[in-house]
Amino acid sequence: MRVLSAIFFSVALALPGLALAEVAPATITVTGEGTVTAAPDLATISLGVTTQGVTAADAMAANTAALTAVLDRVKAAGVEGRDVQTSTLNLNPSWSHGDGSSMPMIQGYVATNVVQIRVREMARLGGVLDAAITDGANTLNGISFGMAEPEPALDEARKAAVAAARARAELLTQAAGVGLGRIVSISEGGGYMPPAPMFRMEAAMADAPVPVEGGEVGVTANVTITWEIAQ
Repeated sequence: MRVLSAIFFSVALALPGLALAEVAPATITVTGEGTVTAAPDLATISLGVTTQGVTAADAMAANTAALTAVLDRVKAAGVEGRDVQTSTLNLNPSWSHGDGSSMPMIQGYVATNVVQIRVREMARLGGVLDAAITDGANTLNGISFGMAEPEPALDEARKAAVAAARARAELLTQAAGVGLGRIVSISEGGGYMPPAPMFRMEAAMADAPVPVEGGEVGVTANVTITWEIAQ
């Protein structure tokens, strides 16, 4: 008698779990993307100086003197010291291969120093470029544009992403002849700033003041939302 009651009790406990598994609601999961664009208020210039010398010390000394003059002019044009950062510093031998019948020999050295310069006032961008190139910068890798404070735009992009996900979910459930129930979960993918077109030029072609247009930049957010399907 005790054995029978124990078996009955264990079965009774298992039944609610089976019932819950059977009535688990169907769901739909949709990903939405939102993008907000605005005029940039920040530009980052990658420029520097490349010099040659008979010895490594000669090449580096010439490079230091030229880049110091460039940075002095750039700072005089309104760039703060905190907005200048070295990104590349190279010193390499320059090889002479002769007529191909002898071993290559070092004929000198090449020094390159590249800095990243942030310009926080877009109206000064052309003047900063002109100041840098006029006083010796001969390496200009390009300009990228962005937002100094992208978070407000990113919040708007998040709202747009949620709205896009809901619109798609409603479209799919209506096409399937069912309804959209409560939200089960929301997760956010990594927000990002699509790369803006990069301005490139040869230093020798520069003419003061350098004309530069920032256009628009954008921030994009992605969200994934799961809803219950209402029958």
